[in-house]
Amino acid sequence: MESKTPSFVRSQMLPPQPPPTRESGVVKWLHENLFSSWLNGILTVVGLIILALIIKSALPWWLNGVWHASSLGECREIIAASAGEGATGACWAVIRERWHQFIFGFYPPALWWRPILAFGLLFVAIGPVLYAGQKRVLTTMIGSAFLGLLITLWLASAPAMVFVGLVVLLGALAALAQTRPGALLWFTAAFPALCFLLLWGGSFWTPVMAMAGFAILAVVARLLAGRVGAPVAVGLGIVAAVIWWLYVSGPVAGAFASVAPLGLEPVKSDQFGGFLLAIVIGVTAISCSLPVGILLALGRQSNMFIVKTLSVGFIEFIRGVPLITLLFTASLLLQYFLPPNTQFDIILRVIILVTFFAAAYLAEVIRGGLAALPRGQYEAADALGLDYWQAQRLIIMPQALKVSIPGIVSTFIGLFKDTTLVAFVGLMDPLKGVTQIVRADINWKGIYWEPYIYVGAIFFLICFGMSRYSMYLERKLKTDHR
Repeated sequence: MESKTPSFVRSQMLPPQPPPTRESGVVKWLHENLFSSWLNGILTVVGLIILALIIKSALPWWLNGVWHASSLGECREIIAASAGEGATGACWAVIRERWHQFIFGFYPPALWWRPILAFGLLFVAIGPVLYAGQKRVLTTMIGSAFLGLLITLWLASAPAMVFVGLVVLLGALAALAQTRPGALLWFTAAFPALCFLLLWGGSFWTPVMAMAGFAILAVVARLLAGRVGAPVAVGLGIVAAVIWWLYVSGPVAGAFASVAPLGLEPVKSDQFGGFLLAIVIGVTAISCSLPVGILLALGRQSNMFIVKTLSVGFIEFIRGVPLITLLFTASLLLQYFLPPNTQFDIILRVIILVTFFAAAYLAEVIRGGLAALPRGQYEAADALGLDYWQAQRLIIMPQALKVSIPGIVSTFIGLFKDTTLVAFVGLMDPLKGVTQIVRADINWKGIYWEPYIYVGAIFFLICFGMSRYSMYLERKLKTDHR
């Protein structure tokens, strides 16, 4: 039988044709995102008109900016000479002249190397927490911190011994990052004492004795956990640590100081200011509020009446009181609850109250994460024979924290921005405190936008960095349960 190809079957393929203009390239993007409907098109046109008006009115102010001048009047003369009479322009010279006050406040210039060193070591200390076990990332962070510190410490005229100690310390930490990255957490645990010594100075033994209180807490809790249970053992450990801090650590530190008077030149808290103050309060409160918030969230869900009542009362009270009220309490009232003749630093008092404020909000965020877990997770922990703390540590809390990451980071960002409120208790925050001091200078009287734009830009960079890390962590942990 002779085969015959049907006439409706194509024997030659047609060459590929380009897609329609409307379905490719920029036209497709514009159609889908800006002009997908008549309402979207109107909103796009109105938005573009508003944006053009803003740029038209603000662009000359930015383009006529002056960076080299000794006063606002000189800035205006330069702008008038270059852009004509009646022209406006930014006077960035005020930032160039007073940048050190926005960064360090009134910290002694000869000691600027200390906050610089503390800030650089902060990146090394948070590395093991943010990128646990990632040798390459940890080594890169240590190397970047080393290079950055070498340059900034040289600009700050740091003593030669600082460079020697920096090389030895970061060299040892880089070796640990390659061999035992988990051991870097010990540096993270010791960093608060090192940071306190660098920033405030004074006796070397004061932060050492403070850290000894945490060691006492851990030892007491570990020794008594098998006899009285973990919660009671931790409570007794806290009592022992508080007794140590209030009544024992001071005399012991004095005795050690009399034998080995080691330390740095002290710096008073009223010399702190600018972003140094904001970062000290923000980072410390963020670090401390998370564990406190976890304990409060667990306490609110506890079956023990006293624990639940105290947790609920603390959370509701703190959330119901404005942060300003707590700051005034830290400034005026907290001293009355301490033993007589106790000199408790104002910045530390503010940090404690800000930590409590953030912890109350974090507790509710984490409680939402706990409520989102299916009941089967709790039953699985029971089926494995885990006790309460093992179940929380190994099964429940990792999942609850993973679900709560967006809320936790939002609370951290809000906390960092709220550090500007310390201006109301006499501390020199970068937004209000330092800016008012700069504007009180007769040379810069009348300047308005430039300090706020500068401070706002730095706040944005820090908060944007936290937001991006949150997104990275969400992608890494796949919080959407894909």
